[in-house]
Amino acid sequence: MIGIFKPATHLPLLADQQISAEYKSLRWQVFLGIFVGYAGYYLVRKNFTLAMPYLIGEYGYSKGQLGIALSAVSIAYGLSKFFMGSVSDRSNPRYFLSTGLLLSALVMFVFGFTTWATASISSIFLLLFINGWVQGMGWPACGRTMVHWFSGNERGRSVSFWNIAHNVGGGLIGPLAILGMAWFNDWHSIFYVPAVCATLIAVFIFFFMRDTPQSCGLPAIEVFRDDFPADYSEAHEKEFSAKEIFLRYVLNNKLLWYIAFANAFVYLIRYGVLDWAPTYLSEVKDFTVNTSSWAYFLYEWAGIPGTLICGWISDRWFNGRRAPAAMLFMFLVLIAVLVYWFNPPGNPMVDIAALIAIGFLIYGPVMLIGLYALELVPKKAAGTAAGLTGLFGYLGGALVANIALGFTVDHFGWDGGFVLLVTGCVGAILLMALTLKHEALSHQTPNHQQGHQT
Repeated sequence: MIGIFKPATHLPLLADQQISAEYKSLRWQVFLGIFVGYAGYYLVRKNFTLAMPYLIGEYGYSKGQLGIALSAVSIAYGLSKFFMGSVSDRSNPRYFLSTGLLLSALVMFVFGFTTWATASISSIFLLLFINGWVQGMGWPACGRTMVHWFSGNERGRSVSFWNIAHNVGGGLIGPLAILGMAWFNDWHSIFYVPAVCATLIAVFIFFFMRDTPQSCGLPAIEVFRDDFPADYSEAHEKEFSAKEIFLRYVLNNKLLWYIAFANAFVYLIRYGVLDWAPTYLSEVKDFTVNTSSWAYFLYEWAGIPGTLICGWISDRWFNGRRAPAAMLFMFLVLIAVLVYWFNPPGNPMVDIAALIAIGFLIYGPVMLIGLYALELVPKKAAGTAAGLTGLFGYLGGALVANIALGFTVDHFGWDGGFVLLVTGCVGAILLMALTLKHEALSHQTPNHQQGHQT
């Protein structure tokens, strides 16, 4: 597989007078490629959750059964984000990113146009597992691209802006579902309409993406912007072996493990609220499917300004420290979850406001943990570091949100489910607190302080 996606060959440097203009042009081009590309991944990742009320109605599936089916995405995505992250560190994102999206769209076409796909929990699980695995090709490839084309003192802002791509894509699932129902009067359009869009985006990625600056005849981004991290070495520009990445830079990195465990709790909240919102609002708060779809949309798109503000707070208020900003936002998430839980039926605007607040707040910590992981290792190991946090986020957090939350609700009602979510908020805050001392010390070096000037 690595041979298929192997990195592009380094080209001789362009003439000095060409470098600046070419760099600026290609930076915008690759950023657009990963932004639109990653938004496309979300068009075909979570649309299954909007189909769950129909599956409960037509097939009689329980929430516990659908939770097991949903867990396939979390299991496969968590494993894939880690292992495919290692492959992405030694791959060309132009091919890697577009291939993953095409395969994901293909799975959605199968859901939309075949009857066997939703005929049993086993078939649903299998297809969602495949989809989760190929979805794992998205984030690491984008992370690799970000650290090669954007340097440290601009990376907080650039990653914040890129990170809202999944809010754009995830938020569009609701409107696309409504549009598909209007056009085809078929709930299966929840799958195949977004799949068409994702296929077109995969073609766009192929033509817009590039590998590293060096593959385009440009110097490393640190050289171009004269922005070197404290531990920068020219050896970081060479491709590492898988053994070097795992043993030297990832597995023995204490801070990386702290934020990986914290990520599990953050993802429990993210997907515990998101995946079950249509079902919870329908059963408990008497929302219609269309109203739930719009609430789903607002949850996702509220994360756009929230992510940008969180990134700004991390850079400006806390001088590039990620943990304090993430803890602040998670405390506010806890308050919003409590409002969402205790608001009685008949007050839909309060429920929607609570969902908007959770969406606004939760994606900041998601972004900061991902960015923190990228900054803790050399850029040639960025995909694997991001994969480790993703492994914990999905196998530890989203998996619990899918399986444990579904069975908890079946046996203890929605109150039991919300107790699990509140526990997750507290756990995330406490685990991120463990990084405060280490992060403060690492940000006292002169080189690091210089790297975060604006």
